[in-house]
Amino acid sequence: MDPITLTTDRLSLRPFTGEDVDGIHAACQDPDIRRWTVVPSPYGRSDAELFAEKLCPDGWRDDSMYNFAVVLRTGGALVGALGITRRGLPGLYEVGFWSVAGHRGRGYTTEAVLSAARWAFTELGCDRLEWRAEVGNAASRAVALRAGFRMEGEQRSGLFNKGVRRDAWVGALLPSDLGLPGTHPYLPAP
Repeated sequence: MDPITLTTDRLSLRPFTGEDVDGIHAACQDPDIRRWTVVPSPYGRSDAELFAEKLCPDGWRDDSMYNFAVVLRTGGALVGALGITRRGLPGLYEVGFWSVAGHRGRGYTTEAVLSAARWAFTELGCDRLEWRAEVGNAASRAVALRAGFRMEGEQRSGLFNKGVRRDAWVGALLPSDLGLPGTHPYLPAP
């Protein structure tokens, strides 16, 4: 798929480029990003270059991962990153995100998640968007809840991060949660 840009009232979600390397590198020095996400720790400039210049374009090209730089429409400051990743079953995708420390608490990540979810449901044929985070990552859970994800429980040993298996919270958002049709019929349990 060719990379696209999504817009909201305050944000642009656009493909990462080499021009984002410095911003990515600076953001990923944050101990919270390194603690709660799978970014390498320590995080070097070469890690940011690999992400922006290889992994992100390759994901768009092979339709496996759609990463967006989340930037302010006014001024263009990087406020976060968001990725939609294809999973094994038809119509199953996962969302992941991080926020730049100085831009947290303003609703940007929730706004970005909702925009990307609508796009995934309408353009990718997504019928289930999953969110998962390590148990204890309360900030990520709060974003997921504000975006309308229904918490479905904990998975023991559900994440693998920096060589350690960790328990995960899991939630899901369906097209119908946003008033959108799905691509396949859904029959909930009685």
